[in-house]
Amino acid sequence: MTFLNSEGASSSSSSSSSTHRWNFDVFLSFRGEDTREGFTSHLYKALCDKGVNTFIDGKLHRGEGISKELTQVIQSSSILVIVFSENYASSAWCLDELAEIVECNKKDPKVKICPVFYNIDPSEIRNQKGNFGKALAKHEKKSKDNKNKVQRWRDALRKAADASGWPYKKGSATYKSESDFIQNIVEEIAIAKVNWMPLYVAEYPVGIKSRVEAIESLLDIKSGEFCVVGIHGLPGVGKTTIAKAVYNKIAKDFDGSSFLMNVRENLGTDAGIITLQEQLLYDILGDGNWKVGNRLRGISLIEKRLCCKKLFLILDDVDDSTRIENLLGKCNWFAPGSRVIITLRDRHWLAALKEKVCTTYKVKEFKIEQLNEHEALQLFKEHAFPGNKPLDEDYSKLATKFIHFAKGLPLALEIIARDLCGKAKDEWESALDMYKKVPNNDIQKMLRVSYDGLHDTEKEVFLDIACFFKGWYKDYVVKILDACELYPSSSIPRLVNKCLIVVDEYGRLSMHDLIQQMGREIVRQQAPDVLGKRSRLCCYKDSLKVLTTNKGSKKIRGIMLHSPQPVKVQLHTEAFKRMENLKFLIVENVHICKPLKYLPNSLILLKWPDYPFHWPFEYFPEQLVAIEMPRNCIRLPKLINQECRLENLKDVNLEHCEFITKLPKLWAPNLESLDLAFCKNLVEIDECFGSLEKLKRWNLAHCRELQFLPSQLRLKSLKYFCLTSCSRLEKLPNFHPEMGCLEILYLGESGIRELPSSIEHLTKLDTLSLDKCENLQDLPDSIYKLQQLRILDTTTTKLRPTCNSFDSSSGYGFVEMKPLDFQHFENVIELDLLMKLDYFPALEMIDLSETNIVTIPKSLSRLPKLESLLILNCKRLHEIQGLPQSIRTILAENCMLLDSQSPSGLLNQVIEIIGILPNRVCRSARSNKLMDPQFTNYFPSETEGAESENGDISMDPQFSNFLPSEAEGAEYEDGDILFIKKKKYEYGDISMDPQLSNYFPYETEGAESEDGGRSMDPQFSNYFPYETEGVIYEYGDIACTLHVPGTEIPKWFNHQSVEKTILFWVGCKFPKLAVCIALGPDEAHKRFYDCYVFISINGCEEREYGYFRPSENNYNHLFLFSPCQWLLQQQMKESKPTDQNHVEVTYRTCFAHYDVEPNPCIEPLNPTLIKRWGVHVECTCPPQESVIPNLPLLTAGRDDDDVVDYCRELTFYGSDDKEEYQSPVVLDDTSMSCMSWLVEPTTKLFKLFCFCSPRNFS
Repeated sequence: MTFLNSEGASSSSSSSSSTHRWNFDVFLSFRGEDTREGFTSHLYKALCDKGVNTFIDGKLHRGEGISKELTQVIQSSSILVIVFSENYASSAWCLDELAEIVECNKKDPKVKICPVFYNIDPSEIRNQKGNFGKALAKHEKKSKDNKNKVQRWRDALRKAADASGWPYKKGSATYKSESDFIQNIVEEIAIAKVNWMPLYVAEYPVGIKSRVEAIESLLDIKSGEFCVVGIHGLPGVGKTTIAKAVYNKIAKDFDGSSFLMNVRENLGTDAGIITLQEQLLYDILGDGNWKVGNRLRGISLIEKRLCCKKLFLILDDVDDSTRIENLLGKCNWFAPGSRVIITLRDRHWLAALKEKVCTTYKVKEFKIEQLNEHEALQLFKEHAFPGNKPLDEDYSKLATKFIHFAKGLPLALEIIARDLCGKAKDEWESALDMYKKVPNNDIQKMLRVSYDGLHDTEKEVFLDIACFFKGWYKDYVVKILDACELYPSSSIPRLVNKCLIVVDEYGRLSMHDLIQQMGREIVRQQAPDVLGKRSRLCCYKDSLKVLTTNKGSKKIRGIMLHSPQPVKVQLHTEAFKRMENLKFLIVENVHICKPLKYLPNSLILLKWPDYPFHWPFEYFPEQLVAIEMPRNCIRLPKLINQECRLENLKDVNLEHCEFITKLPKLWAPNLESLDLAFCKNLVEIDECFGSLEKLKRWNLAHCRELQFLPSQLRLKSLKYFCLTSCSRLEKLPNFHPEMGCLEILYLGESGIRELPSSIEHLTKLDTLSLDKCENLQDLPDSIYKLQQLRILDTTTTKLRPTCNSFDSSSGYGFVEMKPLDFQHFENVIELDLLMKLDYFPALEMIDLSETNIVTIPKSLSRLPKLESLLILNCKRLHEIQGLPQSIRTILAENCMLLDSQSPSGLLNQVIEIIGILPNRVCRSARSNKLMDPQFTNYFPSETEGAESENGDISMDPQFSNFLPSEAEGAEYEDGDILFIKKKKYEYGDISMDPQLSNYFPYETEGAESEDGGRSMDPQFSNYFPYETEGVIYEYGDIACTLHVPGTEIPKWFNHQSVEKTILFWVGCKFPKLAVCIALGPDEAHKRFYDCYVFISINGCEEREYGYFRPSENNYNHLFLFSPCQWLLQQQMKESKPTDQNHVEVTYRTCFAHYDVEPNPCIEPLNPTLIKRWGVHVECTCPPQESVIPNLPLLTAGRDDDDVVDYCRELTFYGSDDKEEYQSPVVLDDTSMSCMSWLVEPTTKLFKLFCFCSPRNFS
């Protein structure tokens, strides 16, 4: 019965699987009177005999009805078999039971409904005719008051009849007998039970869930396409374990599934392939009688019988794509929606699978990484301390050491933890040393499987890397192994695909420590007791023993003598004489007392820093590929006189060799890297070195006596050339036109007097350093032809350009240059280099710090992409004549002669670029006429709409109740107050204190300024329509930053304070905003501080917008920055804005921590760090000044909770006590914030100004 699939067929579950846990395999529902004594009893017995756990309702008492107990049994059964017989529908009990079964299936689709149509036609049930129709009609008559119940039965019958099932009609030719029919049902159920038994995953499934979910995502089982996912990773990392967990979780979603184990072992022979084919057919089709006969017939049967099924297939441990083809054919027969998972040790086979087998389907890959430290500790503890016993500190420390040793490999963690379980601490410590020195057999056995699958040359490459080259650069090792004819260019990728080695992001070879240990153990096993018969010696003690006792042999191909600490030893002077096949000699931290008499001519790699003697007289290094012997005593003329032809030589490192005075003629045509840095006595280099066609890297840095180079360089492959600190080198060679590969040329601190005009041939030059070339007076005009030049460090800017304008077709201009750095170059006084600005189309940053520049010309403003100008400590700089619109950052610290605040000064240039208008402060308060807010009650409500001559409301709102209604429209002398009642205001919108909102009638709704803006306090929001939608900002605007000398905040910063917070109001469109901070005196900077600026809108979470670090060099400076306007608008949108939005700008300081990220939460504020600060914004706050006198702020000197009696506190001229009222004069102002009187107590002091009493109004 092929329709019986995973849904609800499983009887148990794994701890790592989400499969339902069933109490019964099968639940039997039947009409007792029809089949209990016959068919059903025989079916029940047959199922039990087959080992199928079956529930039959005869165990329950009929009187109980459909109880909760029976419902629980149904829900805990995976297959619900309904035996439909002729009188089934006549039983209300049966119909109730059926309805419960259907409901259970609806709630949990994993439960499978399987009907048996025993001597009944399924259509009779589906259409509810015949006996079923009659029975239901009788039930309806009996249950006239409960028609819903009968309808539920009808629906359940249709649902069950539509399910695939087993039809049986007595006398039919389909089955020989009723017994044969029963046997068929039992076989299918038994096969389903076995097939869908969840696979055992792991005792402690640590880290499995996340990896299963990742693979499930790759499989994308909702997609209708067929795809293959290959799982690869280190041996022992858990590929099979995770594949089992995936199988348990998603197999239920397919028509059929199969997990084929040990595929690699079985696919090696035809018999094994046939076994797997028969297993696959049995798993999917449930017939144990499949006999495919031969491999080709098996492929044909699989394609024909399974092509219409949505399959889930896992092939575990595959090592060859062609073997998959032998098992399944071309894999182009899989039905849509099918999925195949392959676990493999060699990632390479996935590519082959795409090309040869699955040519038309997707092949994805997933690498299983080792456990992270947390997962590894959890897994280790589960195995080492069953029952989750708490660990004491000593055990925890030891456990951590084992975890570091295993490096997240689950197999190693489980084996080691089980071995340590129940042992004492001293045994743990001993075991740790043992594991490091003596590999565990179980771990080695698992890891070695991948090694055993390698070809002979691949094995040699793997052992060389494990013994000598772990951590070395791959390209370097490839050169060495190429000379050994091991074909590393193909072998290394193969090792990577098998997860035996890794090439990191820097191109270095790496491998898991246990993999390396496995490789070295393989070498040790070659001759466990005879060191001289091993192919490689990499253990210091083993190598030392062989070299001091002269026990070497021709079997040794490599020796590494690497002491953990510098040591002095005496090797046998003929220690290498017997090692005729020695390829690698690596000696480090070992100083010998006597010279060697012999070195093998077979050496390919010789690495011996600090070798204190010359090479043996009879040594001819003709096979050498690489020499790494810095700080040695080799005398090159003696070597060269031997007329060696070093045809294989590619890499030479002779740094710090004091005995080298001349580089004589040398025949080394394949030389690629030559490092002679710090050869302090080197004077001359032979002409032959100017024509080494394969030389890529040449380092002569700090050869301070070097005077003579080849007259011409024709180095076709040279990419890197360093002459830094060659202080006696005055002349450079000419560069041949074929020198087009050079990318980096370092000439800093050299003695060169000029650059040759032939530098124009270096067409790929990326970096040119002329730092501190004191003798260099100018640069040739041909330097402009270096179009690929990105970095230029030069002490001179004197250039003679030949083109009048930039023309890319002419071959002139630094089209790739973004930074231009003149920092510390005191010779830089003028910017001749920048006179042809068209040659710098991409320039983004100029650093003139600590130069003697006097004037930055106006022509600088024509640089279209310049964003940063650094002019720190330019103590002669007087003027910046122009800046481009693209500028975003200017650091002008300690430029004390720089004009920064004049109309044409730096500060005004910057604010003009930002787009700030200093004369526009508060859009709604252009007249700046405002009285103290505490007097609104002294003016009557008829002041509604009062405004000054320019249209602003200019009295304090708290006077409103004290102005008579007759004053409407009254105009006072000198035009001080003009009350005009109208709903449309000129430019200034409503700008009074928010407490006035109740004094405005609803008729003001819709009031607006001429430009339609809404700028009143948010308490008016209910009276005016909300129109913030449609505000558009350019998302290209960028934050601007400026550091400039100065101590005073410009007055046009309309919100200034000595406190840490400034508050103001803005409309629905956030205006341009600038922050200016004046740093305190020098004594404040005894420690470094970080300063952060945060902005909060409408009380929502604040965000950081500015950060700088005041230092000892920028006290008495101004720090100005303007954040991105579109970011502010975005923040406003998220703050539930209204027509008026409250903004809070705050700065915070903390000690600077150089070892961690800045932390604004730490705030040991130095009180003198920030002297004063301010914000410029075109806000909607009330104005600051008024021709109506400022009246005393009666809350001054009081706590916020104090109650103020304004009538008692205020005395007016004309009142009963006749006291004189004087004009208020501001004596002290510590806050110029136009909202300061609204948000916090202030220290303003006032004197009263003579004013008319309300009773004198007429």
